[in-house]
Amino acid sequence: MIKFKSLNKSKDFIKILKKEKLNTKYFTIYFNKNLKKTEKYLNVSFVMKKNVGNAVIRNKIKRKLKYAVQKILKERQLIDLNYTYVIFGKNNVYKDEFANVLNVLNETFKKIKIANSNL
Repeated sequence: MIKFKSLNKSKDFIKILKKEKLNTKYFTIYFNKNLKKTEKYLNVSFVMKKNVGNAVIRNKIKRKLKYAVQKILKERQLIDLNYTYVIFGKNNVYKDEFANVLNVLNETFKKIKIANSNL
């Protein structure tokens, strides 16, 4: 199983936030190519703004997004491990069903893979 590795330094976040992004109803995802290639880890960070809700709601949104990413990794291998991702969750994740969030996340990673294969 592939483990998640989160970004720790603010300068790493700033670098990623200046790169490419995709907006959806449920989240905004920023991504950039890794400097080092890793086969064991997926560099992904889940971030929530304070105005989304209280801590319980923010943590539930993060858990839903993490589980969706884990499920995609297990089943389809659509996520490129040579990229770093920062996912900003939105309030709609909390309100809607998990299946909808999973489908949107799946399609987003397909778009990222197609866009990166063209480069």
